[in-house]
Amino acid sequence: MFNYFANPRRFMKLATVLSPWLAGATIVLAAAGLYLGLFASPADYQQGETVRIMYVHVPAAWMALFCYMGLAISAAVGLIWKHPVADVAARATAPIGACFTFLALLTGSLWGKPMWGAWWVWDARLTSVLVLFFL
Repeated sequence: MFNYFANPRRFMKLATVLSPWLAGATIVLAAAGLYLGLFASPADYQQGETVRIMYVHVPAAWMALFCYMGLAISAAVGLIWKHPVADVAARATAPIGACFTFLALLTGSLWGKPMWGAWWVWDARLTSVLVLFFL
């Protein structure tokens, strides 16, 4: 099955058919998740209303890491086997990973202000994610 879609023409034919349906499903599921996370969930007894920021922050951070992992795998496949679809996937994944990294940094700062009293602390974890965003 993987070899069948390794042909760029076959892959693009399938992607053209599936893209509108997957985009619609993404919009519906993202809207439902944001509603449930930001409005339907109860407040925490320690963090109060700011706990809802974590429902966006943590998935954004995980998706950023997943995108960069996919970018590294696609780049390796493109370098080793010179596959054109891998190069396209690597080039398309980089801005998506940067957007999720920015969202994780933004929501982390919004959560950090009421919890730590500062928008940003120069912690090694925070600074490494900022460097990852700049790369």
